[in-house]
Amino acid sequence: MLVFIDDSGDAGFKLEKGSSEFFVICAVICDDNLEAEKMAIAIKELRRELFKRDDMEFKFHKSSKETRKSFLECAGKYKFRARCLVVDKKILHSPELKGSKDSFYSYMIKTMLKYNNKTIFDAKIRIDGSGDRVFRRSFITYLRRELNSNERRVLQNCKMVDSKSDVLIQMADMVAGAIHRSYQKNKDDWKIYKDIIKKCIEDEWNFQ
Repeated sequence: MLVFIDDSGDAGFKLEKGSSEFFVICAVICDDNLEAEKMAIAIKELRRELFKRDDMEFKFHKSSKETRKSFLECAGKYKFRARCLVVDKKILHSPELKGSKDSFYSYMIKTMLKYNNKTIFDAKIRIDGSGDRVFRRSFITYLRRELNSNERRVLQNCKMVDSKSDVLIQMADMVAGAIHRSYQKNKDDWKIYKDIIKKCIEDEWNFQ
């Protein structure tokens, strides 16, 4: 089982100064390695078709409407599951989570992976982000401690990777962006993207 994780929005809480109202963490889950390889090849072929080059990175917030639609339609032809945690920051009151971006980020990823209704197990997890070495090490140790026990093992191994070199991390970004956009009712395209991949969305959980 391969799991690719990325987010949409930001971990800031200065909503009046431009921080995003919502934060979305998304896991794209591939239960079959061969299907994941086929999907990665299709995304790379789409990239070459759209951009005529192989070093472009798909990012939801930098993409045009047509690119977003083309990407999601392409990915939606393959078998994957998406599990998303949506945080409405207006209702979050924890001083610790609001006071530390690292704590907020770590806690939300842990929460999404831990409460997975037994659908994620013994997974190879890849998370977007480089960050400093100390944070990476402590973050992965935290996930291993919180997610694995004698009774069950969610995480086989975990790596933080550069999204530029992994199109399936880019896919997690695009899916997270599609979910996030559906909560931005002031945008004229808020309805479009989630509908394209709705059959692949296994869970969309609003954090309480």
